Amino acid sequence: MRAITLLGLLCSALLICGCSSSKFKRYDGPPVTLVVVEKGARNLHLLNGTQVLQSYKVHLGFSPVGHKAIEGDGRTPEGTYRIDRRNPNSEFHLSIGISYPNAADIARAKAMGKSPGGDIFIHGRPKKYRDGTRDWTAGCIAVTDRQIEQIYAMVPNGTPIVIKP
Repeated sequence: MRAITLLGLLCSALLICGCSSSKFKRYDGPPVTLVVVEKGARNLHLLNGTQVLQSYKVHLGFSPVGHKAIEGDGRTPEGTYRIDRRNPNSEFHLSIGISYPNAADIARAKAMGKSPGGDIFIHGRPKKYRDGTRDWTAGCIAVTDRQIEQIYAMVPNGTPIVIKP
């Protein structure tokens, strides 16, 4: 009887350990030195030098063509920025911030008498957009929740990101 109880406890412990799926992953591979987003192709690449380590399909702002000019335009920025922050409690599972707007973005919007907006992130997808059929963000770059877990682990703050048309 004691052996059966012990076996039951052991199986329960293994089941619990095996099912725990933390959203915080570890990455021990080559460092990511550059993130490249190709808006037209809807691709995001993580690079070490010139070697592509990982690639992902992405969704963009609801009006993706062109550079983000003002708050609310639904565009994803284009240009060179940096990964500058992370949000482990994002409403979009996990997110890493992009340093938009830069000085040129601010000046361009100010010349129009508008705000350039901000809070541009790479993040996961809520359930209502998991069908993956359309661009839907306010200007962010969206991947699946599983993919943002990998990206979050692989890409440190300070990493350059180039967002191409």
